[in-house]
Amino acid sequence: MFSTIVVGTDGSDTAEAAVALAVDLARLSGATLHIVNAYRATGLAAEATGAGAAAGVDDTLAKAVTKELSGRTLASAAASADGVTHRTHAVEGDPAQAVLTVAESEGADVIVVGSKGMHGARRLLGSVPSKVAHGATCHVLIAKTT
Repeated sequence: MFSTIVVGTDGSDTAEAAVALAVDLARLSGATLHIVNAYRATGLAAEATGAGAAAGVDDTLAKAVTKELSGRTLASAAASADGVTHRTHAVEGDPAQAVLTVAESEGADVIVVGSKGMHGARRLLGSVPSKVAHGATCHVLIAKTT
């Protein structure tokens, strides 16, 4: 059926549901699962200071902290993949692009994403699932997570 599956996660409940579906699919097909988390250092710098990115937080420190948080998110998702061959990918940048880049580099047969953002205004403005579905060169499974 599938040999390589990619799933994105941001650690949210809806993302956990998408990861669970991807784990089940990988288990059924004997596929390798690639779990992706995208992070942005500039967002954390602004949040940490309570101000804009110009507030002087060291970019190197912000990147290290966000990458560490990404690693924790990935470790949590990977814990649910017990018994499934899997790899994690912490990618700096846009979430949709991160998933698409990993899918392309790993030769994914299918990408699993949650349906968060597929309703209302976000659907029209461009949600992660929508961007992935339009940019993918493989199958995309949009898990009903909302």
